[in-house]
Amino acid sequence: MMLITLLLIPGYLHSQESENEDQTTSPYFFVETDDPTIDQLPLKSTSAEVNISGVIAEVRVKQTYCNEGTSVLEAIYVFPASTKAAVHHMRMIIGDRIIAAKIEEKQKARQEYEEAKEEGKTATLLEQDRPNVFKMNVANILPGDTIMVEMHYTELITPNEGIYEFVYPTVVGPRYCSPSEDGEDWIETPYLHEGEKPPYTFEITVNINAGLPISEMYCSSHPAAILSYTGENNAICMLDSSASDGGNKDFILGYSLSGNKPESGLLLYQGQEENFFLAMIQSQRNPMEYEIPPREYIFIMDVSGSMRGFPITVSKTLLVNLISKLRYYDQFNVLFFAGGNQLLAEQSLPANAENIQKAIDMIEQMQGSGGTQLLPALERALNLQCPENMSRTFVIATDGYVSVEKEAFDLIRNKLSDANFFPFGIGSSVNRYIIEGMAHVGMSEPFIVTDADKAYDQAEKFRQYIQSPVLTNVKIDFPGFDVYDTEPPTIPDVLAERPVILFGKWTGNAVGSIQCTGQCGDSPYAKTLNVGDFIPSDKNLALKYLWARYRIQLLDDYGSVRGYSGDDSTLIKEIIRLGIKYNLLTNYTSFIAIDSLIRRDSGDIVTVKQPLPLPEGVSDYAVGDALSFSYNSPATGLGKRYDAHTDQPENCDSCSFLEKNSPNPFAEYTVLRFHIADRHATEVKLIEIYDSFGRRVVRQDVSSYGTGWHSCYLLLQYNYTLLPGGIYYAKLKVGNQYVNTLVICKL
Repeated sequence: MMLITLLLIPGYLHSQESENEDQTTSPYFFVETDDPTIDQLPLKSTSAEVNISGVIAEVRVKQTYCNEGTSVLEAIYVFPASTKAAVHHMRMIIGDRIIAAKIEEKQKARQEYEEAKEEGKTATLLEQDRPNVFKMNVANILPGDTIMVEMHYTELITPNEGIYEFVYPTVVGPRYCSPSEDGEDWIETPYLHEGEKPPYTFEITVNINAGLPISEMYCSSHPAAILSYTGENNAICMLDSSASDGGNKDFILGYSLSGNKPESGLLLYQGQEENFFLAMIQSQRNPMEYEIPPREYIFIMDVSGSMRGFPITVSKTLLVNLISKLRYYDQFNVLFFAGGNQLLAEQSLPANAENIQKAIDMIEQMQGSGGTQLLPALERALNLQCPENMSRTFVIATDGYVSVEKEAFDLIRNKLSDANFFPFGIGSSVNRYIIEGMAHVGMSEPFIVTDADKAYDQAEKFRQYIQSPVLTNVKIDFPGFDVYDTEPPTIPDVLAERPVILFGKWTGNAVGSIQCTGQCGDSPYAKTLNVGDFIPSDKNLALKYLWARYRIQLLDDYGSVRGYSGDDSTLIKEIIRLGIKYNLLTNYTSFIAIDSLIRRDSGDIVTVKQPLPLPEGVSDYAVGDALSFSYNSPATGLGKRYDAHTDQPENCDSCSFLEKNSPNPFAEYTVLRFHIADRHATEVKLIEIYDSFGRRVVRQDVSSYGTGWHSCYLLLQYNYTLLPGGIYYAKLKVGNQYVNTLVICKL
């Protein structure tokens, strides 16, 4: 059964469980209660202190919870982190007491947390639901309590075209979960409405010790950030809690170093039991344009509800720029997807002026509505027949607000063949996990476009990447250097001016060399690092966390690619072993901190889910239809209607509106129930049905219906089997004005 992504109303939804047992897990809008005993907003502040030394960032995150009510609370807060974050430490601070967290197998940690909660002990549990989505649980926050939870993580900062970029995500965007997917409780998160500010403060300080002179520094995401230089090689960026746009979009800090390009280098760490290395090998030259063969491009455009407004505007700008700059001997196609999907043409078209204009006209019509059925769209695109003697590139533009990341990775890897798959993340707070993951399995580079002003530049950068691959057929050898457990197992083509990254372990003495060979256009490439030129340092302790995080990422996120398909238990056991050995948060290991004192002797505990702001530029459509509410209701009786903006009473005689359709979802037919107000009795009235691409598929004149309630059999203009299953929008038009929209669904 197809999902209708709707505005979910807390309280009402739970009262309907007996009638709608097959509810799907979905985000919903936060509704504040009048109960003064319950503090519904326990998270008061979050802050981050970042220290970047060379290419390694150490991040310390502090979350402060206060209970300003009179009821004992359990607070649940879903928050994001970098997909590259290796979380290796957590502690809880209550007054002057500090309780260090320990790493445990996930189910065991959850059991210990629940037992502590029941016993009245204050406890904190940090779980990973996605590599970039974490959930903090804090139990037994007493009235008047202030509890601070602190976690530490490390990540690698990789230069791209000489630019180093640190990204700190601040909010998890709402996710679409179809009925065919297993719902996860973190998806059922309350959100504030579009434009509402976060109910907590956010501040961040970034200290940079680059090791080389810093030539430029900028904070593209937050103009209010204060930038200052404390030395030739050092700088500070600060964003304090007074910034109005602090906590509803990614914090992005970029900087570059003096000189033409980043240099190749090697970091070594010598531990008591294991030694680790990190090699960065920088390529040198781009090939000439005449060396680049013709390509076929398949553009995949997300036009779902979460893309409505700012994101789809950026997406249009991006794709129009890309398509309009195709070479005359290239070919292309465009696939649009929301609840369903549609192709520009059944076969790719030559990139001539007529076909390019046809594509641009179709792109400009898109508005953004409906669900996000990503997998069927990928399946259709990947199954398209490829022209002979032509390289193929897939390009997808999406915010990534789905919950089928691993399924998408497997689908792309299994069906991609020799093509590349380039994801463009569109928006101020995209799901970087799926964007970076699709790039990884697609043997490409991820792109993030945060605003329309940068869409043109990113389109140009992408075009240059595709047409100028820096390094292909990359091979790595380690003569005289005794290495093992190296990552990644194979090196993809380098399609950008960024270094080849290698992690691994080594034994014996730090001697020998690392040799990188490949092809740059029609010329051979070779680079050698002499290991003896680099000295092991205790300052490189983070290498063990980075290596373990990278290994876990490949096992957990792309396990089937590594040959673990079919035996999940073996894969999970290995991830648990790595997580516990290296003290890392994973999908199967969690941090747990429990106070030894019993602080609640009796009484109930109230669970509160911390509401999140919608990411900047994301509309209410990402959570549900901002105009109307529909559900599968019986054929008889009065249904439920909710108008978020007008707040009109259910049986208002002065209102005209569509109330419901039945059956819903429908197959061969459906009946619309609607109300006509006295003042509209003599006006021209139309019921129009639009698909998720904004195209009208039905138009029915109901001007003959007078005042009161009516039921109208929906007459399809052609055989219903020609209408694809998915989300549709029924609109009531009175005169020249649309007065109401109802979301309906076809099987």
